[in-house]
Amino acid sequence: MMFSNERPIFQQMADRLSDEILAETYHDDDRIPSVREYAVMLEVNTNTAVKAYEQLARENIIYNKRGMGYYVTPGARQQILQQRRKAFIGQTLPELFRQMRLLDIDIKDIGEAWEASSR
Repeated sequence: MMFSNERPIFQQMADRLSDEILAETYHDDDRIPSVREYAVMLEVNTNTAVKAYEQLARENIIYNKRGMGYYVTPGARQQILQQRRKAFIGQTLPELFRQMRLLDIDIKDIGEAWEASSR
């Protein structure tokens, strides 16, 4: 995985695991890779992976079964969707709309681009 310098690596790892839950790679109560497995897979320090897992556990996206590993919390996918939609509408869209006005891009242009990307 290529990491950007804009955000801490553990947050990018947590986002990736959340993306995998959104993509339904992991479902409710599925076991996810161990901290060590995920660290090796992404070629990062185990402590960084621990921080990512701790963040997701605090957010109630995953939970730990002592001695058995981490699992996806029931309803985690819906929770991630709600969080990300809220952030998209509150943060991404205002900037997108500002750019559209500056560049004189109409909503029809966006619709056409959306349709073209679906083909």
